[in-house]
Amino acid sequence: MKGKIVLIPFPFTNLTAAKLRPALVLFEGERDVVVAFISSKVPDRPALTDVVIDKSHPEFMLTGLKMSSVIKLDKIATVLKDLVVGEIGELGKMLKKGSKLEIS
Repeated sequence: MKGKIVLIPFPFTNLTAAKLRPALVLFEGERDVVVAFISSKVPDRPALTDVVIDKSHPEFMLTGLKMSSVIKLDKIATVLKDLVVGEIGELGKMLKKGSKLEIS
């Protein structure tokens, strides 16, 4: 599951609620996964912790995302695998190599 883009109920930072969102699986444990939040709101000036996935990238279709997005490496969560609603895609080899992510 590592490197896959999944749908999960991602918690708000104040933990009052959650919203179904895409997330990148960074680590898979026995019962849990560590995921990074993905947003379709790509900032004009991405932070150092942001990984932009542009829809013009040749591997964009592999992601299953609908529009250019940003992986927010400053917004991570550990969630039970049971909360993963489904897989929508994955990061291709070029996206992994061309980003700050070391996912193998």
